Amino acid sequence: MNPRRNELVEWKALSQRAAALRGQHLRALFAADPDRAGRFSAEAAGWFLDYSKNRIDQEALGLLLAYARACRLEAERDAMFSGEAVNRTEGRAVLHVALRDRSGRPVRVGGQDVMPEVRRVLGRMAEFAEAVRGGAWLGHTGKRVRNVVNIGIGGSDLGPAMVTEALRSYAERGLCVRFVSNVDATHFAEAVRDLDAEETLFLVASKTFTTQETLTNARTARAWLLARLRDERAVARHFAALSTNAALVAEFGIDAQRNMFPFWDWVGGRYSLCSAIGLPVMIAIGPGRFGELLDGFHAMDRHFAEAPLERNLPALLALLGFWYADFLGAESHAVLPYDQYLARLPAYLQQADMESNGKGVDRAGRRVAYPTGPVLWGEPGTNGQHAFYQLIHQGTRLVPCDFIGFCRSRNPLGDHHDKLMANLFAQTEALAFGRTEAEVAAAGTPPALVPFKTFEGNRPTNTLLAEELTPAALGALVALYEHKIFCQGILWDVYSFDQWGVELGKQLAGTVLKELTAPGDPELRHDGSTNALIARYRRLRRG
Repeated sequence: MNPRRNELVEWKALSQRAAALRGQHLRALFAADPDRAGRFSAEAAGWFLDYSKNRIDQEALGLLLAYARACRLEAERDAMFSGEAVNRTEGRAVLHVALRDRSGRPVRVGGQDVMPEVRRVLGRMAEFAEAVRGGAWLGHTGKRVRNVVNIGIGGSDLGPAMVTEALRSYAERGLCVRFVSNVDATHFAEAVRDLDAEETLFLVASKTFTTQETLTNARTARAWLLARLRDERAVARHFAALSTNAALVAEFGIDAQRNMFPFWDWVGGRYSLCSAIGLPVMIAIGPGRFGELLDGFHAMDRHFAEAPLERNLPALLALLGFWYADFLGAESHAVLPYDQYLARLPAYLQQADMESNGKGVDRAGRRVAYPTGPVLWGEPGTNGQHAFYQLIHQGTRLVPCDFIGFCRSRNPLGDHHDKLMANLFAQTEALAFGRTEAEVAAAGTPPALVPFKTFEGNRPTNTLLAEELTPAALGALVALYEHKIFCQGILWDVYSFDQWGVELGKQLAGTVLKELTAPGDPELRHDGSTNALIARYRRLRRG
C-alpha cells in the first residue's frame, strides 16, 4: 500500500521549510529580492498570474514542485487526458477536456474516439440555438420564443447560470434567459411570474431525468404551461431536454429525437458546462461566441497538459493553496473578482472545489491525517471591501485570496474602471505589506489608536489579470480553476470526481418526505430531535 501523503519525505521537508518561513514577512522577502515580482509570475491563455505576494521563497517553491512530482502529478494529468478511468470509485473516465477539444485529433475512451459524437451534439445544439435566436423555432400557438428557462440543479445550473451572467454583454438582449434550481416553489414562481407561456421555452437539464429537484420543477413547469395553453401537444414545442434518458424524456412529452441533447458518463456534472448543459449559454450568446468560449477552455487545457510545472498556472495555484491549507493553517480561500459580470463565479467555484475535494479518506480508503479542500467563498470587488475585508486584513484567520481583474471594461463609463482596478491593486498591496505601528504613529495617529490602525500585512494574494472579459478569457479562467482542483486532489491523494457525500441526505429525505405527507399518525424512527421536528412540522402544516 502506498504511503500516506504526510509520510513522504517531501512532505516533511515542506513542514520544515514552513517552520523556517513562519517568521518571515513579505516585506522582507520583497526587500531581499528586487526581481521577486518577475520571478514569481507566469502567463498562459490570455491570463497573467502574479503570485509574488505569497509567503514562499524559491526554496519553498522548489520543495512544493518536488512534492508534486513525488505524487506523480504529471502522470496523473496525462492519464486523465488519455481517457483512463481516473474516477476509480465509479470506474469512469474524466474527459470534460474532450468537450472543448479544438485540435481535430481523436480523443479515446475505451478505445473509441468520442470526438465525432461530441461534434455532432455541438452541431445540433447550434442549429437549435440559431432557430430559437432567429425566431424560426415557434411555440405551439405560432409565436416566437422570447423567454428561455433552464431547469436544473448543481452542475446543471451553476455553470450555465454563471457564464450567462458573465457574458451578458455578448447576449441577445431580446431573449430573456432565466434559471430555476431550488425545489423551493418560490424559485419557480418568481422566475415565471411575468412570462407569457406562448413565448416560453423550458430546458430540463438532468442526465438521468430523475433528479428530484429538477423533475419536481419540470413537472410544475409542465402544469403551468398546460394550464395556459390547454393542449398536451404544446409540451413538444415548449420543452427540450439535456439528458441521456430517452424513455423518460419521451414519457414527459418531449420529442426525444429532435429536442433531446445528450452527454456522457465521462462528463461529471460540475464539469459539464461545455456539453449540452451549455445550451442555455449558446442560446444567449450564439454558437459563434460559444465557440470562442470553447477556444478559451482548450487553450488552458493545452497549457495545463504541456507546460512544465514551474510555469503551469493550474499547478502553481494548486501548490500554493495546498501550502496554506496544510502547512500554514488556512481553512478557507477567497475568490474576489473585480468585475460585476463575475458575481456568480465564487458560487460556481464553491461546487467545483468543495464537492470535488471535500473528502476525508484518501484513495486507499484511509482516513486522512491532514486538511484537504478549503472552504471557498467570495464576492465581487468593491462590494466585498465594505463587507468582509476587515476580517481578511486584521482578523485572526489567514485567508489566502485570488484577485481577478481586467485591463479594459465591457462598460467604459467615465473613470469607473480605473477606480475599480485601483482598488484591486491597492488591496493586494495593503494585504501584503500592511502598515507598521511606527508608520501609523508617524502619520500623527493618537497613541491610543495606534494598535487599532496597525495592519500586520503578510496576508497572501494571487492576482489574475486579463485584457478583457471575453468568452475566450472566461473559458480559460474556468479551465484554470478546474485543473487547479484536479491537481489538489492529487496532492491530497483524494478522488476529485465522485461526490458520495451528497447521497446520504438524499436517501434520508425520501424517507422523511413520506412521513411528512403520510395520513394519520406515522411511526417515526429517527433520533429524538428529528422526530420532534417532523411532528412539529406536521402539526403546523395542517394549520
